[in-house]
Amino acid sequence: MTPEEELAQCQQALRALLMRPLLRDPEKLVLVRRHAAELRDWLTRETGWRLVVDSDTARLFKTVADTRDATRPALGRAGEPFGRRRYVVLCLALSVLERADAQTTLGRLAEEVLEAGAGYAFTLDTRSERGDLVAVVRALLAWGVLDRVAGDEEAYLTAGGDVLYDVRRKVLAGLLAGARGPSTITAGTFEERLAELTAEPYAETDDLRNQALRRRLTRWLLDDPVVYFADLDEDELAYLTSQRHAIIRRIEQATGLVAEVRAEGIAMVDPDDELTDVRLPEQRTDGHVTLLVAERLAELGAASFDELKQFVRQAAAEHSSFWRKGVTDPGAEDGLLAVALGKLTALRLALVQGERVTGLPAISRYALDAPTIKGPR
Repeated sequence: MTPEEELAQCQQALRALLMRPLLRDPEKLVLVRRHAAELRDWLTRETGWRLVVDSDTARLFKTVADTRDATRPALGRAGEPFGRRRYVVLCLALSVLERADAQTTLGRLAEEVLEAGAGYAFTLDTRSERGDLVAVVRALLAWGVLDRVAGDEEAYLTAGGDVLYDVRRKVLAGLLAGARGPSTITAGTFEERLAELTAEPYAETDDLRNQALRRRLTRWLLDDPVVYFADLDEDELAYLTSQRHAIIRRIEQATGLVAEVRAEGIAMVDPDDELTDVRLPEQRTDGHVTLLVAERLAELGAASFDELKQFVRQAAAEHSSFWRKGVTDPGAEDGLLAVALGKLTALRLALVQGERVTGLPAISRYALDAPTIKGPR
């Protein structure tokens, strides 16, 4: 195999891990196992992330660059974000499965979750609450924590049927990616507990401080759609200014991403359009609405919620024959705008503060110039 082919394979393996930090795809696992040593060396040196590979899975233990980022929630089957109750049920289910037998049923899991969450204000009496448990179970199935043996979750929702699962303990044990065990954390508020969970050792020498800066910046560039210079502190900005070319070169070589450097920041662009979970532009109604709202914010710079709702109402009336049914119903603009802003904030193209939405610098790429109409020759 030529060096170029080796590099291409290693890039594919790293890209697969970045797309699925808990990787189970057999074909991609072959590449990861083949290049495990190189991947571990690069990830340890450049990001500080740990990689564990076994016969069935590969787990990349990523550390988020910003624990305040709420734009990447767990999603249900229909793409709906998990709410507070679902996250509580998820944590309870994981604690129950940690002590479960090699096999369990959905009914038994439901009973044990209720018992473990006796102090929380929820039951499983309503379809909505059972739906939260089913959404959690389907997430665990997607992650590989559970394997369905018999039955279907829909039967549990509609007729009280049951489902049998195998519990994959090795995958379950690899879910937590914190720097320390949650049981060792004693902080009071949620923010303090989260900070302790993700805290890393303090760098006491110049070399260690530079290493921590390089790792943090590389994580941001790999994880975030855009890294704005204005969001960096003084040390981070100084290090990135002096080491930008070296950091970008290493990321490009390892991943195949291409850097787009502007006056306001840096975006690592994927020519193959794979390393993203939110796309713009995108087809269908929600994608078109998002693109139109992006163009509007690029034009105005900032707008209130009321202004954007009025804009979406007008767009719905104009494009109703192409969009899905119901977009012109009273109040439909609320849902359309919420989806659009969710995408734009996740892509770091817009910032929502109170009742006002501000376009961030990268949204300028969606601005439209005034048309030039040329007459006949």
